[in-house]
Amino acid sequence: MPRLSAGLLLYRAPAGVVDVLIAHPGGPFWARKDDGAWSIPKGEYPDGEDPWPAARREFTEELGLPVPDGPRIDLGAVKQPSGKVVTVFAVEADLDITDVHSNTFELEWPKASGTVRAFPEVDRVGWFPVAQARAKLLKGQRAFLDRLMAQPSVAGLSEGS
Repeated sequence: MPRLSAGLLLYRAPAGVVDVLIAHPGGPFWARKDDGAWSIPKGEYPDGEDPWPAARREFTEELGLPVPDGPRIDLGAVKQPSGKVVTVFAVEADLDITDVHSNTFELEWPKASGTVRAFPEVDRVGWFPVAQARAKLLKGQRAFLDRLMAQPSVAGLSEGS
Protein backbone atom coordinates (compact mmCIF):
# COMPACT_ATOMS: atom_id res chain seq x y z
CA MET A 1 0.00 0.00 0.00
CA PRO A 2 1.50 3.39 -0.99
CA ARG A 3 1.86 6.18 1.56
CA LEU A 4 -0.93 8.74 1.29
CA SER A 5 -0.66 12.51 1.59
CA ALA A 6 -3.27 15.27 1.32
CA GLY A 7 -2.71 18.94 0.63
CA LEU A 8 -4.42 22.25 0.18
CA LEU A 9 -3.47 24.65 -2.61
CA LEU A 10 -4.75 28.17 -1.96
CA TYR A 11 -5.10 30.39 -4.98
CA ARG A 12 -6.06 33.98 -5.71
CA ALA A 13 -6.31 36.00 -8.90
CA PRO A 14 -5.41 39.64 -8.31
CA ALA A 15 -5.53 41.60 -11.56
CA GLY A 16 -6.32 38.43 -13.53
CA VAL A 17 -3.08 36.59 -12.69
CA VAL A 18 -3.45 33.35 -10.71
CA ASP A 19 -1.16 33.16 -7.66
CA VAL A 20 -0.75 30.02 -5.54
CA LEU A 21 0.48 29.64 -1.97
CA ILE A 22 3.34 27.14 -1.66
CA ALA A 23 5.76 26.22 1.11
CA HIS A 24 9.50 25.65 1.35
CA PRO A 25 10.42 22.65 3.54
CA GLY A 26 12.54 23.29 6.60
CA GLY A 27 15.57 21.39 7.78
CA PRO A 28 19.16 21.08 6.64
CA PHE A 29 18.50 18.97 3.52
CA TRP A 30 16.40 21.71 1.89
CA ALA A 31 18.27 24.76 3.26
CA ARG A 32 20.17 25.58 0.05
CA LYS A 33 17.57 24.35 -2.43
CA ASP A 34 15.00 26.61 -4.07
CA ASP A 35 13.74 25.80 -7.56
CA GLY A 36 12.22 22.33 -7.60
CA ALA A 37 12.10 22.15 -3.78
CA TRP A 38 8.87 23.90 -2.77
CA SER A 39 5.67 21.99 -2.01
CA ILE A 40 1.94 22.34 -1.70
CA PRO A 41 1.21 22.41 2.07
CA LYS A 42 0.42 18.76 2.75
CA GLY A 43 1.04 15.80 4.99
CA GLU A 44 0.51 12.08 5.38
CA TYR A 45 -2.69 10.45 6.55
CA PRO A 46 -3.68 6.83 7.19
CA ASP A 47 -5.57 4.67 4.71
CA GLY A 48 -9.28 5.00 5.43
CA GLU A 49 -9.15 8.65 6.55
CA ASP A 50 -10.99 11.17 4.39
CA PRO A 51 -8.32 13.24 2.58
CA TRP A 52 -10.22 16.57 2.91
CA PRO A 53 -10.00 16.77 6.74
CA ALA A 54 -6.40 15.50 6.49
CA ALA A 55 -5.53 18.29 4.03
CA ARG A 56 -7.09 20.90 6.36
CA ARG A 57 -5.23 19.51 9.39
CA GLU A 58 -1.89 19.39 7.61
CA PHE A 59 -2.30 22.92 6.24
CA THR A 60 -2.88 24.23 9.76
CA GLU A 61 0.06 22.25 11.18
CA GLU A 62 2.47 23.42 8.49
CA LEU A 63 1.42 27.08 8.38
CA GLY A 64 -0.01 27.64 11.86
CA LEU A 65 -3.00 29.39 10.30
CA PRO A 66 -6.60 28.24 9.95
CA VAL A 67 -7.86 27.08 6.57
CA PRO A 68 -9.81 29.90 4.91
CA ASP A 69 -13.48 29.35 4.18
CA GLY A 70 -14.55 28.81 0.62
CA PRO A 71 -15.70 26.16 -1.79
CA ARG A 72 -13.15 23.46 -2.41
CA ILE A 73 -12.06 22.12 -5.76
CA ASP A 74 -10.90 18.50 -5.82
CA LEU A 75 -7.76 18.41 -7.97
CA GLY A 76 -7.48 14.64 -7.62
CA ALA A 77 -4.50 12.45 -6.80
CA VAL A 78 -1.07 12.13 -8.39
CA LYS A 79 1.44 9.37 -7.72
CA GLN A 80 4.80 10.95 -6.87
CA PRO A 81 8.19 9.66 -8.04
CA SER A 82 8.67 8.31 -4.48
CA GLY A 83 5.52 6.20 -4.85
CA LYS A 84 3.52 8.35 -2.42
CA VAL A 85 0.03 9.26 -3.63
CA VAL A 86 -0.81 12.93 -3.06
CA THR A 87 -4.40 14.20 -3.15
CA VAL A 88 -4.84 17.97 -3.41
CA PHE A 89 -7.75 20.34 -2.99
CA ALA A 90 -7.81 24.00 -4.03
CA VAL A 91 -9.58 26.86 -2.26
CA GLU A 92 -9.74 30.44 -3.48
CA ALA A 93 -8.60 32.77 -0.71
CA ASP A 94 -6.27 35.72 -0.22
CA LEU A 95 -4.63 34.57 3.01
CA ASP A 96 -2.38 36.97 4.93
CA ILE A 97 0.80 34.95 5.55
CA THR A 98 2.46 37.47 7.89
CA ASP A 99 1.97 35.26 10.96
CA VAL A 100 2.90 31.87 9.46
CA HIS A 101 4.59 29.58 11.99
CA SER A 102 5.19 25.91 11.38
CA ASN A 103 5.27 22.94 13.71
CA THR A 104 8.70 21.32 14.13
CA PHE A 105 10.40 17.95 13.77
CA GLU A 106 13.54 16.62 15.42
CA LEU A 107 16.56 15.36 13.55
CA GLU A 108 20.08 14.34 14.51
CA TRP A 109 22.19 17.06 12.94
CA PRO A 110 24.91 16.97 11.90
CA LYS A 111 24.50 13.30 11.06
CA ALA A 112 26.14 10.90 13.53
CA SER A 113 26.91 13.82 15.88
CA GLY A 114 24.59 12.69 18.65
CA THR A 115 23.04 16.18 18.66
CA VAL A 116 19.29 16.27 18.09
CA ARG A 117 17.91 19.58 16.86
CA ALA A 118 14.41 20.85 16.14
CA PHE A 119 13.64 22.23 12.68
CA PRO A 120 10.44 23.77 11.31
CA GLU A 121 8.53 21.58 8.86
CA VAL A 122 8.16 24.70 6.72
CA ASP A 123 10.71 27.51 6.86
CA ARG A 124 8.90 29.94 4.56
CA VAL A 125 5.81 30.30 2.41
CA GLY A 126 5.01 32.55 -0.49
CA TRP A 127 2.45 33.58 -3.04
CA PHE A 128 3.74 32.96 -6.57
CA PRO A 129 2.19 33.38 -10.01
CA VAL A 130 1.52 29.91 -11.44
CA ALA A 131 4.28 30.35 -14.03
CA GLN A 132 6.86 30.95 -11.28
CA ALA A 133 5.37 28.24 -9.03
CA ARG A 134 5.97 25.69 -11.83
CA ALA A 135 9.72 26.22 -11.44
CA LYS A 136 9.63 26.26 -7.63
CA LEU A 137 7.42 23.21 -7.00
CA LEU A 138 8.65 19.66 -6.74
CA LYS A 139 8.33 18.10 -10.19
CA GLY A 140 5.74 15.53 -9.06
CA GLN A 141 3.36 18.24 -7.85
CA ARG A 142 3.32 20.43 -10.97
CA ALA A 143 0.37 18.50 -12.45
CA PHE A 144 -1.83 20.10 -9.80
CA LEU A 145 -1.13 23.53 -11.31
CA ASP A 146 -2.35 22.26 -14.70
CA ARG A 147 -5.48 20.86 -13.07
CA LEU A 148 -6.12 24.15 -11.25
CA MET A 149 -5.70 26.20 -14.43
CA ALA A 150 -8.15 23.89 -16.24
CA GLN A 151 -10.92 24.67 -13.72
CA PRO A 152 -13.80 26.80 -15.04
CA SER A 153 -13.29 29.34 -12.23
CA VAL A 154 -9.71 30.09 -13.39
CA ALA A 155 -9.69 29.06 -17.06
CA GLY A 156 -8.86 32.10 -19.14
CA LEU A 157 -6.89 33.81 -16.37
CA SER A 158 -3.15 34.34 -16.73
CA GLU A 159 -0.40 32.19 -15.20
CA GLY A 160 1.83 35.26 -15.04
CA SER A 161 5.41 35.24 -16.24
